[in-house]
Amino acid sequence: MGSRQSGRRRRGARGDRGAAVAEVVIITPVLMLVVLVLAQVAMWAYATHIAQATAADALAATRVRDGSIPDGRQTAQQVLGQLGPGPLRGVEVSITRDDEQAVVRIEGGTLSVVPLLKLPVHAEAAGPVEEPRALP
Repeated sequence: MGSRQSGRRRRGARGDRGAAVAEVVIITPVLMLVVLVLAQVAMWAYATHIAQATAADALAATRVRDGSIPDGRQTAQQVLGQLGPGPLRGVEVSITRDDEQAVVRIEGGTLSVVPLLKLPVHAEAAGPVEEPRALP
């Protein structure tokens, strides 16, 4: 009897031959896509952080009492130069300043890890312009 059961087990196992290969062929590309999407999201988060840091520093240079829009642009270029190219691409800096408020906007995109997936990056910083005060 023992030989009949082992024969049945072998025949049942033959019907599953190749199932593991088929599973690997289906699952591997899906797992690779998930890893690439996670890498793309990490690139986007890092690019957003760079844009926010650039906007904050440019705002600080623009909103001071003797600051100006060219000062803010120069500071933004210095920050981007110090941080290197990184994942932030196609950076556009726009700065506005009036008597009461200064606003810095950074627009760009991310380095693409997943083909055809372009994630936009946007950062904005705003604050009041420093006013001269008479000393007591």
